[in-house]
Amino acid sequence: MKSTASPASSVAGVHAPDAAFAQSALGQTLMRVLATGSASHRQIADYLLRNQMRVTALGIEELADSCQVSTATISRFARDIGQKNYSAMRGAMAETLQSLLQPVDKLRHTIEHRARATSPVTQSLEYAAANIAATADGLSLSQMQAVVRRLTRAKVVYVMGFGLSANLAGMLVQHLQPFCPHVVEVVGIGGSEVAAGHLVNLTSHDVLLVISFPRYTLDCIGLASFARDRGAHIVALTDSPASPLAELADHALYAQSTHPVLPSSASTALAMIEALAVALMVSNKGNVEKAARLSDVIAAYLYGGEHGVQGPRKSAVKQRKAVAKQKSSPHKNSGSTPSGAYKCK
Repeated sequence: MKSTASPASSVAGVHAPDAAFAQSALGQTLMRVLATGSASHRQIADYLLRNQMRVTALGIEELADSCQVSTATISRFARDIGQKNYSAMRGAMAETLQSLLQPVDKLRHTIEHRARATSPVTQSLEYAAANIAATADGLSLSQMQAVVRRLTRAKVVYVMGFGLSANLAGMLVQHLQPFCPHVVEVVGIGGSEVAAGHLVNLTSHDVLLVISFPRYTLDCIGLASFARDRGAHIVALTDSPASPLAELADHALYAQSTHPVLPSSASTALAMIEALAVALMVSNKGNVEKAARLSDVIAAYLYGGEHGVQGPRKSAVKQRKAVAKQKSSPHKNSGSTPSGAYKCK
C-alpha cells in the first residue's frame, strides 16, 4: 500500500485561493483536524477550509448554525487548535487570508455582496467566470505535465465519476481514447457494482482518474481507496484540498466549484478536462499526428462532408449547375409529337 500523498507535495493548483489557504500554517492545522479529529471537529474544519472569506465576517452563533454544532463546540474547537477563543481564531483566519488574497477572491466577494437586484442567472455566470479565473491563476503546469506523463505511460486508464460527475467522466473518456492505449469508463450506465467489477483488474501499471465534487459520494471514495490499495496511480479531479479525494491522490487537479445556489458548479471541471485533453494531445509528436489523422477520418462524416448531409451552400451550387446544364442542352423532342400522342387536325 502506498503512503498517503500529501496535498502539498503533488497537486495542480496549489496557489489557488482554497489550496493556498490549506498550505498555510493555520490551514495545515485544519487539515490535520479534518483527517483525525472528532466528527464535530471535522465538520467545523471542513467548513473553515471551504469558506475562509465568509468565516471572517461570521459571529460565533452564525458559524455554529452553519456547522450544525453548538457555540460551546466552536469555542472548544478554537482552543484545541491553539487559539484563545473564537474571536482569536477568526482574526487568525483574516490575517492568513490577507497575505493570500487573490484578485478573483475580491471579485467573488463583490458578487456575494452585490445588490439583491442582481439576476440569479447573471450571478451564476459570474461565479463560473470567477471559478475558472481562480483555477487558471493557480494552475501548476508542471503538475499538469506530470499527470500527462502518467496517462501516457499507463497500461490502462480508468475514469470514474458518480452522479453528475459521471457525465464529466464520459466526456473525459472521449477526449482520452485517441491518445491512450486503453481507456475504461468505470461507471458508465451501471452503478457501484459495475464500477467495482471494472476495478477488480487494476494493477500498479494502471491509472485511476477519479472525479468528484460536492456532494461527494461514499462509493467514489471507497472505490478510490480500493484502487490505491491495489497499487494503481490515483489522479483526482476535485474542488479543494478539503476534498476526501485529496489525501488519496498521487496528483490532484483542483477545479473550483463555488456556486451561490447549486451544491457545486461543474463549469470549471469541464474547462479543466478540456485543458488536460489539450495538454495530452500536444505532449508529443505522435499524439499530434494522431489528432491530425482523427480529423481526417471524421471530416467526411461531418455536416457538408463527403458522407454527411450536404450543406445549403453546396446543395445550392449543385442545383445551379444542374439547371444550367439543362438550359444548354436542346430538347430532343422539341417540335415533334410526343410518343403515344395523336395530332389534332
